[in-house]
Amino acid sequence: MTVLPAPSSLDRTGSRFGGLRTRVAATVAALAVTGAAGAVAVATSSPATAGPGGVVVSESFSSESLPAGWNAVDGTWKVANGRLYGTSASSSENNKITFGRHLNDFRLEATMRFETVSAATRWASLGIDVPADGATPWWIATMRSGTTAANGLEFAQRTTGNAWVVTNTASAPYAAGTGRDVRVAVEVHGNQARWIFDGREAMRTNSLQRSADGVQGLFVNGATVSYDDVTVTELAANGYLRPEGSPFTVIAHRGASAAAPENTLVAQEIARKGGADWIENDVQPSRDGVPFILHDGTVDRTTDGTGTIRDLTAAQIKALDAGSWFGPQYVGERVPTLAEQLADLRTRGGNLLLEIKGKHTRDEVATIIQVIRDEQMTGRVFVQSFEVDALRHTYEIAPELPLGLLRSSLDADPVALAKELHLTAYNPDGNALLAKPEVVAPLHAAGVAVMAWTMDSAGLWQRLERVGADAIITNRAAELVGWNAAFLQRPSADPTVEITSPADGARLDRAQSPVIAVATTNADTVTVTLDGKKSAAGRKLDLAKLTAGRHTISAAVTGPEGTATATSTFTVTVSQAGLGYLILTSGADPGAVTAMTTKLVHAQYAELATYADRQAGKLVPTEVAAVIAADARTLALK
Repeated sequence: MTVLPAPSSLDRTGSRFGGLRTRVAATVAALAVTGAAGAVAVATSSPATAGPGGVVVSESFSSESLPAGWNAVDGTWKVANGRLYGTSASSSENNKITFGRHLNDFRLEATMRFETVSAATRWASLGIDVPADGATPWWIATMRSGTTAANGLEFAQRTTGNAWVVTNTASAPYAAGTGRDVRVAVEVHGNQARWIFDGREAMRTNSLQRSADGVQGLFVNGATVSYDDVTVTELAANGYLRPEGSPFTVIAHRGASAAAPENTLVAQEIARKGGADWIENDVQPSRDGVPFILHDGTVDRTTDGTGTIRDLTAAQIKALDAGSWFGPQYVGERVPTLAEQLADLRTRGGNLLLEIKGKHTRDEVATIIQVIRDEQMTGRVFVQSFEVDALRHTYEIAPELPLGLLRSSLDADPVALAKELHLTAYNPDGNALLAKPEVVAPLHAAGVAVMAWTMDSAGLWQRLERVGADAIITNRAAELVGWNAAFLQRPSADPTVEITSPADGARLDRAQSPVIAVATTNADTVTVTLDGKKSAAGRKLDLAKLTAGRHTISAAVTGPEGTATATSTFTVTVSQAGLGYLILTSGADPGAVTAMTTKLVHAQYAELATYADRQAGKLVPTEVAAVIAADARTLALK
């Protein structure tokens, strides 16, 4: 097992966006974390420093004792037969073992197997952020043995008051049950996490509230669960790139602007409840320098007032009705300040994609950043703008904030511009991107995400998914969340191949005549070889011409989504009956057939081998004579 100490610093590649492809809709509840308990020392076995991509923990439980640095907090934990076993005596016991070290961006994965359960509702968990001594509060990614239930998978927090706050639930494609290995993982980027069940994303959350020193852990409740191949890998901070097979990050344009008055707290709340990953809003200053959330240069369209925002004081703006223009149920909604919006996101969950709207002086940008810092939201705010100077000012003042450049048309060299401006994302008009999708690959190669705006139809989402966009800014966030959920349930487009005949491990004698059978899905081409030589599916194997022993059939397929391979090894066995079949079908002279059959019946195998050798190319065809002689000598040795 390897546990590496924390590095002194990490390269900045952006904040935690959770480069996650799909969100399953879930209500984000108000959350509170009251501070971590005292730390328990975690042993380290290497002085090396991990970094993005570095393995921090790797444990296959090859010894017969708990690994060094693993702290069995409660319950029964033991190592046996190359696995870690955890037992919880009842459903009222949340037993745990902790390990690793505090990481902001990481992937925790393990093979889990329910050995016994008291009920299908019992569970095991990956600990995401757990005090080393196991004290509350802690966060877990949970799997029930009845994983196909609506809450078969969960993200949840156990509070200091020993209450549960379940922020997200989902069902798995099949039940874990008992006695079945399931490979599970959770990828964490700050307050966001992605639940991965057997290689496929099942759901996400952006509601984690992280501690300053929580480590990783394993949990068991009302069951005995075994674990194997536990790995913790540190990830780069920029999780904005969409992992393969994951749908979009959902960004609600001006909040839920199709359902509520844009850029208001109610629009933010509706977008949050609809499952949006990020809220996109615009910020501009009042005459007295207070940053407000407003898109237009004037208040005319979205309030009951008139005038340019920069000509109005904060008090004048706060007196305006920002809801009645949209619908009578929103009468009395106010234009929020940036501080009010950030406070709401901090306490109720969510992240902000903040557009600095229009030209801003360096001092005005500094005021915006100070509000972000005062609200303790630097880890959950992503700044974007059409204005290059605004981005430059932001980077100079707060290099920890990720930056996105908005574009109506594509630049000649987006990668070079991204490098110059220290961009985490390049955010073009979606239609411009679709007209030139080849820009995506080089941006991704440079570690820059692509967020397209403002795209509001399923047809456009599908096209953008195909070209590799990472996030969608949309007025229809709830619909995109639903589209993402359907995307998760789609059949895999990856090609598959299986050799169904001869079955792997089959033992065949000369009298059998198997046909090569290959089952494929999503494959355009199929290539089959026998012992490295070209063959084909549907071809009958002539076992009379194969040497005794092991033979290998290989199949390779290619499809639109990649390649796949399979092998099947079978053994041609030597038996008296098989040799008899070989002689009778050899095409030898009838007199030779009689002579060889007589020797076979009397078990005169050595004499039979000698006879076949002498008559090769004479009374017995040369090729089959060699096989008859070889099989006869094999039988003579038995």
